[in-house]
Amino acid sequence: MYPAIPACVRAPGFVLGALLVTSLAAYAQPVVPSPAAPFPVSIQVDATKSVGEMKPFWRFFGADEPNYATMKDGRKLIAELGELRPKDSPQPTYFRAHNLLTSGDGTPAPKWGSTNAYTEDAQGRPIYNWTILDNIFDTYLARGVRPYAQIGFMPQALSLHPEPYQHDWRPGSGNLATGWASPPKDYEKWGELAYQWAKHCVERYGKAEVEKWYWEVWNEANITPYWPRTATPEEFYKMHDYAIAGVRRALPTARVGGMDSAGTGGKFMTDFIEHVLRGTNYATGQKGTPLDFISFHAKGSPTYVDANGRAVTTGGHVRMGIASQLRNLSDEFAIVASHPELKNTPIIIGESDPDTCAACTAQVYPQNNYRNGALFASYSAATFGRELAMADRAGVNLEGVTSWAFEFEDQPYFAGFRVLATNGIDLPVLNTFRMFSKMSGQRVAVTSSHEIPVNAIIQNGVRGEQADVASLASLDANKLAVLVWHYHDDDVPGSAADVTLALAGLPAAANGNAKLTHWRIDDEHSNAFTAWKKMGSPAGPNNNQYRALVAAGQLGQLAGAPAVVTVANGAATLKFALPRQGVSLVVLEWGAAAN
Repeated sequence: MYPAIPACVRAPGFVLGALLVTSLAAYAQPVVPSPAAPFPVSIQVDATKSVGEMKPFWRFFGADEPNYATMKDGRKLIAELGELRPKDSPQPTYFRAHNLLTSGDGTPAPKWGSTNAYTEDAQGRPIYNWTILDNIFDTYLARGVRPYAQIGFMPQALSLHPEPYQHDWRPGSGNLATGWASPPKDYEKWGELAYQWAKHCVERYGKAEVEKWYWEVWNEANITPYWPRTATPEEFYKMHDYAIAGVRRALPTARVGGMDSAGTGGKFMTDFIEHVLRGTNYATGQKGTPLDFISFHAKGSPTYVDANGRAVTTGGHVRMGIASQLRNLSDEFAIVASHPELKNTPIIIGESDPDTCAACTAQVYPQNNYRNGALFASYSAATFGRELAMADRAGVNLEGVTSWAFEFEDQPYFAGFRVLATNGIDLPVLNTFRMFSKMSGQRVAVTSSHEIPVNAIIQNGVRGEQADVASLASLDANKLAVLVWHYHDDDVPGSAADVTLALAGLPAAANGNAKLTHWRIDDEHSNAFTAWKKMGSPAGPNNNQYRALVAAGQLGQLAGAPAVVTVANGAATLKFALPRQGVSLVVLEWGAAAN
């Protein structure tokens, strides 16, 4: 995502639409006591009531910089993402990257990468070189990760406006919109490039493997810098059609879609949907363009404010903007739901994040100071839980949510990028995904006395004396998993929640003593950032410190939690304190699973 577009993410022309009720007055916001005392929260789980499949929808990741994946810390993190596959699940992790067709020698930089896949000889004849691309995809696949293959950006030899080509952007300055972000000068050559790439992948990895990938064209063509102001939407639709036709010519069963718009995409997106459903295909002349999945983006909008909520540059605190991200999703799901033809079409949120620029460090943008600690983890848990509920309510098929966070190689420790790890040390947010990977089977009904309704969050966020303490639960053959988060927009101290978790409707096999595991993310658990600060924030941790930080970055259990719980008549009750911005995963296992 481009850092200067928070207003563009909420494209004009769409209101919250069908997903919002006409009045929010009926929703009373929970009142939290002063920080001096914890406040009680009652959560009830009814394991007899299924509310849908517990899909591993969270298993998508991405980055602007494709070449980091093949570097030392990148390889380590890709392997960790590959390990997120739920036990016995056939669903792998996917990775989406920009710049897979960008020209250059493969040297990465923030918001930049290249593979030099396409050049031309002196006579203008194509030269294809898959060496760097193969290394990237080989790195994914060897570690249990599959490509979400983005066809872009424009090779210099094909760019309609090739000079200057590489941008000079850096946090706070520079021009991002250069020759890589251009329509092709020759659509036939562009389509042939997509064909040759897909054909090569089938030859290298096999038809059965490549059929499992996702293929889409470009990124956020509804905004600059990814699409020039001088270019038309129709030029993008044409570029899309030629690329998709090329992929399908190489592999007729390839899974193709798009358009990965910024936000809803406004009229650009709705016209794109109309084009792919009923328009004349620019490449084939036939009606419509294949659409196996539909994709768009949703972003939050954090700010940096003082105690009165006024924007400041120093001396304030981070205030998250979860309302903006959920508003994006509400509008997007409403657009899909308004097209009966798309009712069952899988949706992938191609970028779903708390802010709009992974490479914009907290040192330059203080509103991004949420990234290193537990706030990023609790925000992610709260957002994922709402995304599932909103998709259910809209009657759409949410298949995947892509977190646009990876790593930046050899940068200062905890530099404030939006990442999952820093110099090979995992951040707390990665442990949120580890928690989700332990959930499987069917989602079951769960209610909380301090859950804020999604419509109220969309209108007001999670501010003031309110706090969102809510839950998501799943039931598998011999396991119940209950995820509980305590989220607030403001990164300031607040009261802990005294949670009473009442479990009911467990199968008869669970009666007796069941194994209990309580995983936790907060300031003191699963948090390498806290450990680093306690060391004195060393710029270069020594070997012992580094090993300790790696260990601190792993998902840890709550100290003192019971190892066994008694289940009687399918019911059990647990009690625990959950601090603000904390996330708990309680896993109850019985029978063979408990051994």
